[in-house]
Amino acid sequence: MGGTLNADRGGSATGGPLRIGIVGVGNISAQYFAELPRHAGVQIVAVADVDQGRADAVATERGVRSLTVDALLADPGVDLVLNLTIPAAHAEIARRALEAGKHVYGEKPLALTPEQAQPVLQLARDRGRRVGCAPDTVLGTGVQSARRALDDGRVGSPVAASVHWSAPGHELWHPSPAFYYQPGGGPLFDMGPYYLTSLVTLFGPVTRVSGTVRRSNRQRTVATGALAGEPVPVDVDTHITALLEHASGVTATVTMSFEVWATRAPLFEVYGTEGTIAVPDPNHFSQTGEVWTPESRQWMPLVDAAGFRDGGRGIGIVDLAEAIDEGRPHRASGELAFHVLEVMDAILRAGAEHAVVDIASTVERPDAVALR
Repeated sequence: MGGTLNADRGGSATGGPLRIGIVGVGNISAQYFAELPRHAGVQIVAVADVDQGRADAVATERGVRSLTVDALLADPGVDLVLNLTIPAAHAEIARRALEAGKHVYGEKPLALTPEQAQPVLQLARDRGRRVGCAPDTVLGTGVQSARRALDDGRVGSPVAASVHWSAPGHELWHPSPAFYYQPGGGPLFDMGPYYLTSLVTLFGPVTRVSGTVRRSNRQRTVATGALAGEPVPVDVDTHITALLEHASGVTATVTMSFEVWATRAPLFEVYGTEGTIAVPDPNHFSQTGEVWTPESRQWMPLVDAAGFRDGGRGIGIVDLAEAIDEGRPHRASGELAFHVLEVMDAILRAGAEHAVVDIASTVERPDAVALR
């Protein structure tokens, strides 16, 4: 998806920076404002939010224009819409941005369901626009250096992987956590994309899944902020365990949970015929992994060998802008996000139906990122 000419940028056909308009300036937007100005090929030019006062305040602080959502989507001075709305609005805002001739890059998940996401990708193909989606943490030195070790054969041929992410629940720290317990949230849809995207980056597409899902009867309440003491309704599964089969033959066990108070389980490990890689947390960009081999008989740190050094949220957009200029696919693509979304949806269905679910979509393993 996406053209090979600079005109693919839409309004910036003259070769200037990709001009970004942000829809939704909640807490996460600060991380994009911290990263994107570091890169000459992109420029934040406008913001919009359902809370106009919040948009005005952020615009003043950041030195950009404050617009309504409708005005930003229609603005000819915006080439790409950065969609930081709640998950339930991801597909709608993406569709409207594409209809207005913009590229779009959004926070995960791409949509609430594959059925919502498919028309977004088709519209992008029809309009010759690009769709990108978080997470782009997998483009940092952490996961990319682990991939380099894997591709270099440091642990022989990969056989399996184990992923475990858990916490007692986001209501213990987030001042307004309700959306984490609604469709589009939960541990799988909130945290799963970091780990599942990393698994596809390491081993390629998933072909089928099985799993179990459940939620406890624990009563949850907001622990901090103005809503402290308020109950949190739970409408999603809060403990998910899955078995994934990759087209490459690698199998992966995945646990995502809001039910674990403490654990000693490994976070992310890759098991090869000649050793083990401890992959750094893919919720971060630049942590250091480790490798254990029969020769070393000890854990050795993985030196930075690939990826964006000291990356932050937004490097996926930087890669997208460069990909437009270079006429190549971008790495944090809509197709990759769609595949991960279908995998998550299939895990929930497999657990509910006690079934093995085949994955209909496939995706190319994204190109590795050279150290930069």
